Amino acid sequence: MRVFSKKALRDFWLNPKHRRSQQPLMQWYQVVSDAEWRQFSDVRKTFNNCDQVGSKVVFDVGGNNYRIIAVIDYERQRVYVRAVLDHKEYDKGTWKNDTFGDDWIPFKKMLKNRPGKKKL
Repeated sequence: MRVFSKKALRDFWLNPKHRRSQQPLMQWYQVVSDAEWRQFSDVRKTFNNCDQVGSKVVFDVGGNNYRIIAVIDYERQRVYVRAVLDHKEYDKGTWKNDTFGDDWIPFKKMLKNRPGKKKL
């Protein structure tokens, strides 16, 4: 999987109040970068403590101290990091207002439905 964006992880761990998060976030990044997921059940085999919430996948990281909110494009092998939060920020629920991925159209379906193009 290709992770977009490592910068979100780095910005989080560079914040002095989250200084202990670097190791678990880097570990998550490495595992995800090496993964080849085709569906959510594959993600659960790798991270049994993650949940699907609408179009997002919520990863518990660092002994349940941090949450990574991501959208996964299984077809194109991409993971889009939408938020990195501590437990208190996660509980506020503002991350649920992010609509990225809510109207997700898998890439092949998008190509198939383009006007004037042959169906795949």
